[in-house]
Amino acid sequence: MTTIKHTLQKDIFLPNDERLVGLVNVTQAGKKKKSSKSSFLCAALSTGVDGNTQVHVYQVKKAEKGESFKKKLTWMLRELKIVDGKDKAKEIADFDLHFEKVYKWTASSVDDKDAFISCLWKLSQRHLVQKPEFNNVPARLMEEIIKPFNQGQNVQEGVAIVTELEDYQALSGKEETDLETLMSECNAAISNAESFAEQLSKQLSVLDGANIHSIMGSEDQVLNLMRLLDDGIQQAENIETKLDSYDKILLGVKEQMEVMRDKDTLLSVRNANHQKMLEEIESLVNQLDLDNKYMKSLIEGDLSTPNGILECTAAAQQLQRCRHASIHPALQKMAAVEEQMKKFNKLSADFSRRLARHLNNLFIHQGNEMGETLSRHSTDLKLPQHKSSHQDLMPYTDLMVWLKQADPHSFRELTMVYTSNLAKLYTKEIQEFLECAKQTMTGKGDKAKLNISGAKLSGSSTSLSTPLDAKKRAGSIHSVDSMSVVPGSDSDMAMHYLFDQVFDKVLSELEPVCLAEQDFCCKFFHLLSEVQNASSQEEETETDDAGDIWMKQKPKITIEQYIVENLGEGLTSRIPTSQLRQINEELRAMMLELFPSLEDDLGNFILFADKIDGFNSMYMLVRMSQHVTNTQDTGSFLSVTFASSLVKVKRNFDKFVQMQIKAIEENKVSKKVKCGIITFVHNFEDFANQAESIFRGSERHADLDKAYQRLVNCIYVNIARIAEDHPKTPREVILMENFHHMFSILSHLKIPCLENDKKIAKQKYHDNLNAYTKDRLGRPLEKLHTFVEGIKTKMNQGVKAEEVGFQLAFSKQELRKVIKEYPGKEVKKSLDHLYKKLEKHLSEEENLYQVVWVSMQNEFIKQYTAYVELINQCYPDSNITLEFSIDDVLQFFSQIAQSH
Repeated sequence: MTTIKHTLQKDIFLPNDERLVGLVNVTQAGKKKKSSKSSFLCAALSTGVDGNTQVHVYQVKKAEKGESFKKKLTWMLRELKIVDGKDKAKEIADFDLHFEKVYKWTASSVDDKDAFISCLWKLSQRHLVQKPEFNNVPARLMEEIIKPFNQGQNVQEGVAIVTELEDYQALSGKEETDLETLMSECNAAISNAESFAEQLSKQLSVLDGANIHSIMGSEDQVLNLMRLLDDGIQQAENIETKLDSYDKILLGVKEQMEVMRDKDTLLSVRNANHQKMLEEIESLVNQLDLDNKYMKSLIEGDLSTPNGILECTAAAQQLQRCRHASIHPALQKMAAVEEQMKKFNKLSADFSRRLARHLNNLFIHQGNEMGETLSRHSTDLKLPQHKSSHQDLMPYTDLMVWLKQADPHSFRELTMVYTSNLAKLYTKEIQEFLECAKQTMTGKGDKAKLNISGAKLSGSSTSLSTPLDAKKRAGSIHSVDSMSVVPGSDSDMAMHYLFDQVFDKVLSELEPVCLAEQDFCCKFFHLLSEVQNASSQEEETETDDAGDIWMKQKPKITIEQYIVENLGEGLTSRIPTSQLRQINEELRAMMLELFPSLEDDLGNFILFADKIDGFNSMYMLVRMSQHVTNTQDTGSFLSVTFASSLVKVKRNFDKFVQMQIKAIEENKVSKKVKCGIITFVHNFEDFANQAESIFRGSERHADLDKAYQRLVNCIYVNIARIAEDHPKTPREVILMENFHHMFSILSHLKIPCLENDKKIAKQKYHDNLNAYTKDRLGRPLEKLHTFVEGIKTKMNQGVKAEEVGFQLAFSKQELRKVIKEYPGKEVKKSLDHLYKKLEKHLSEEENLYQVVWVSMQNEFIKQYTAYVELINQCYPDSNITLEFSIDDVLQFFSQIAQSH
């Protein structure tokens, strides 16, 4: 440490005329020693321009490159505010220095820290007027006398305290210059030190003598100076005496001033208390003061006129403000406050009774008045609107808020009166409206009064392209409902279109009525309904609450889950979860009371429509899905009812499909005539064409796809069943014709979910075509075929092809005998007989004669070619050939086909 001290003094402080008096090796507190670079805190003295001693504190660190040191931070000692030693009792190496900000350090040892803090204390005591605070520093470190070290005791390596008593003191620059000038005047100063010392002694003696002579010559001046000093001392004593007297006087004044200060403090406290009390009383009076005009409005205000309602609303709000004023609990015990509160409570109770009585009469009157106007809408397919009654009640909205807070019991009773009166009215209106819709749907109502909007169902029955021959077919797939109208006919399509428009009109009329009533109840009775786009926890709470209405058996099911489980994923595929609007429990309960039988009435209407024609379930499924989505987007209570009704419609649709499957399974074909295309195959074509028109662009097409797959699978199974049992038509013909027809239907419809079934139909058609061709064609050259098979047997036994002709049974003569039995005329006659059988088996409806005949031609040519090749292989150079060629065969088949 001594080496470092001298190095720092020489390299850093001496060039700046500074003297190092203390240093300590430190690191930043709170950092690991490995990661924190060590530095030195140094205390140094310097002489300023004015001759005053200045004390600085430096942070010195090694340069990044090399071994030299440099000053990083510099502070004046007078800038030091606090020295914090952290703990008096424990010996720790941490300490803080408070300059413009706090610097936290950790010394290399506790002794180094103590020595440096002691050095700072001594320097501050000697050179500073305003001294820093030394906190948590042991008293032993703040002593002026420095205890000497014991003999043999070494200076601690962390800090070296350098005081003015230290022997070593470096020369200043001026002293070095004077010394060099003196030595230059004596040439022998360096070579002959004794001569130089003798010369210096002589000069010193001369100077001493001169000094003594000067002192003796100025004795009179010294005496005068002493007299002046005595006079000065006397004057100072006089001044000190006067100052003592002044101090005594000021001491008395100080005591009087302290008394006056105490009195002034008491007066200030009293004035402040009086001011606060005045402000509190003024605030209390202002809060509990109700203007006479407001009191008059509450007592006598007219609740039947707009101005009277506004005045009563303002008065009620002011009364509510007074009743709920923010008053300190201690002030509430004042007699005046209690008396005023009793007055306000009585006024509030009287006004609430008057308001409740007026609104009660108004609710009853409006319910009766609107009920009398039902006859005007009885013949129109339109629900009466209650917009005017809502407008009449809306001015009372703010008063309902006041009543809900001031008198909850009266508010609940009013709510019950409103719901009981309006529930009867809505029930009657909806039932009459649905009855009118039933009459219109069955053709008994006045169709001229049906106000149908221009918006039509995408791909409605008006664009249905049903084949003309399909309209003539009886026993349609829909005949299981025992309808008098033949499905697929113009009258049937017209009835379907009428039903679709009536059903859409019913749902469209219900939506604005229920939504308007919900919005009115939400605003008038203050049952808030909001879109829940907040946290996932709020959404979960709302959906849990919603589940109580959606499904009472599953109180914690969400709307989205309910629809997916009961209706499929198609309905909610385009609706983000954040757009599912929830209504709170109170509003939901109120809407249920206002429309108690809506779900049952709508369910009965759906059941009635389904009984008229099971085909209506498809129209209802599409329309209801659209309206469920619309009402769900608006957060309507009606979406719950529509969703429940949609479940019923979906079940009816499933029953309808099941009835078609049952009709297919029970279908029987006449066994006295050839089969042809089975009825349910034709019916499926009609069903698919109309269903595609209805469901085109609908989100419910997934349900139709499932129905398609069930129906097609059932059709395939029952085609095979009928083919096995029919006595007149071969099995392969029935399968071939009906699967060919199914392939044609599916190719025309281009339904993605039935692509695999289309491939199956095509494969079964080809398989049965080939099977029928091979079975019916058989072997027209039977004896030749038997002869050829014998040759093949011999060859398989090891006989070479060229040696077969030497076999007795397969000689050339035997081959010529067999060939002579099949002249061209006989072959043509055999083929003509085959075509007549073909006509008996195939149906004209599917018209596959040419297809089957070409297939038989190809099969015959294939047999002919095989025979010729084997003869040429086994009987080369024999010139044995059949009596007819391939060209003759082609001509035979062509002539037979043209003749028929």
